[in-house]
Amino acid sequence: MKGGGGYFYGLKMRQLSLFFIVFVCASIVVWNWEKTPRLTTLLPPHDQTLHIFPDELKREREHVTEVKQDFKEDKPVVNILPPSLSTNTASLNTRQDESPTTHENHHESNAIIEKSISEGDEDSKPFKPQLIASVTSHTTESAVTEEHIDTPMTNVEKQACNLGKGKWIPADNRPLYSGFGCKQWLSGMWACRLTQRTDFGYEKLKWQPKDCKIDDFTGPEFLKRMQDKTLAFVGDSLGRQQFQSLMCMVTGGEEMPDVEDVGTEYGLIKAEGSTRPDGWAYRFPTTNTTILYYWSASLCDIQPVDPTNHATDYAMHLDRPPAFLQHFLHKINVLVLNTGHHWNRGKLNANKWIMYVNGKPNTNRKIADIGGAKNFTIYSVVRWVNSELPKYPGLKAFLRSVSPRHFFNGEWNTGGTCDSTTPGTLEVVQEESSDPVAAGAVKGTEVKLLDITGLSLVREEGHISRYSMRAAPGTQDCLHWCLPGVPDTWNEILFAQI
Repeated sequence: MKGGGGYFYGLKMRQLSLFFIVFVCASIVVWNWEKTPRLTTLLPPHDQTLHIFPDELKREREHVTEVKQDFKEDKPVVNILPPSLSTNTASLNTRQDESPTTHENHHESNAIIEKSISEGDEDSKPFKPQLIASVTSHTTESAVTEEHIDTPMTNVEKQACNLGKGKWIPADNRPLYSGFGCKQWLSGMWACRLTQRTDFGYEKLKWQPKDCKIDDFTGPEFLKRMQDKTLAFVGDSLGRQQFQSLMCMVTGGEEMPDVEDVGTEYGLIKAEGSTRPDGWAYRFPTTNTTILYYWSASLCDIQPVDPTNHATDYAMHLDRPPAFLQHFLHKINVLVLNTGHHWNRGKLNANKWIMYVNGKPNTNRKIADIGGAKNFTIYSVVRWVNSELPKYPGLKAFLRSVSPRHFFNGEWNTGGTCDSTTPGTLEVVQEESSDPVAAGAVKGTEVKLLDITGLSLVREEGHISRYSMRAAPGTQDCLHWCLPGVPDTWNEILFAQI
């Protein structure tokens, strides 16, 4: 019995020893697994996020990165515009920037919203949004508020939010001014209430950003916020529309004879032989607030090659900001830049513009391409403004993203139309800007992006269309907007950021 007990006791001890050895070995293996990089690479990645963006968006982001890198290295070279933002060529009249024949040959970025707009293609088909959810026409402003009742809503001034993401909702307090009034500031060709148009639902929509709240725009509050300050729009005819929209919004469309014309303080006078000055400037005496617009379609400095020759060509200095900005930036508190509509070979030829870089005619092929020249100029002017900001701590600068055009089944001169009376959809859900060039230009700078492309892209019914007073028979203006209309929202978003 004793011998048998010793046998079993020894066997038990051997089993415990074997178990202990296995335990130690297993511990060593686990410890090495956690500490050895080669082993951890066998594990699946922690980030399993699906990349849902199409290849076009990827190419655009890579392009923007390459352009920015060129500037970091001080190279006077940029890559050409990405495919979805490529350009056309067309012959256009000199300085007829508000004419319905003026066209934006910047193809709208359809990478995120997946619009099948083919600019310059007579077989263009209406876009089909795939990453935008629509809202029913019964959605009301109060319903949207209730829908987000569980989501914290913060004032945009306290916490940044994506103002370009959200939805259009019907609102009884729209429009902010009458389309029959505001004749003191609003061009008749953009006042669609004065045309034969009979549908005005586009006036009754309000933009509601997702997950953040912006203050309602009022003229008195704007003037209070801008007391003793100057706001300047510098850009093309869409910048002029935004300027006129803001003047109507601030005054409520009412006549204000006490508003002072101070254009001469900024050199905005009508030159001999011109149909209008290069811009306008008005001051509200009650708060000493000035709102001005300066026409600079390309956002670069344009000077006569031979000032003594009336028929001279004009040097388009792509690496220099407009002379107006160089002279008057110190007087500006809020600056809004935009460009896009004159970047086509036909416009350059009509205006006798010749591209210059470093003070001499450009010889770089990448910049010679219209898309490359546009990118180069946008990055250049943003970089210049950013370099000036430390001198003027109170200056807030914005680059407004491109305003989309909606020519369907052709171009402006080939029967393209935009006579829809309903928007394509009412909600924008993408996080990224629909204008990657503008977004890339301001990235890493103190210049802010006024992102209006995506929210405007879904408002195809808001253009002047065939009701333009100046449109020739058979042509439609699918570039400019009816006022009151979409540009009012651009100013509401601007107001939220100043």
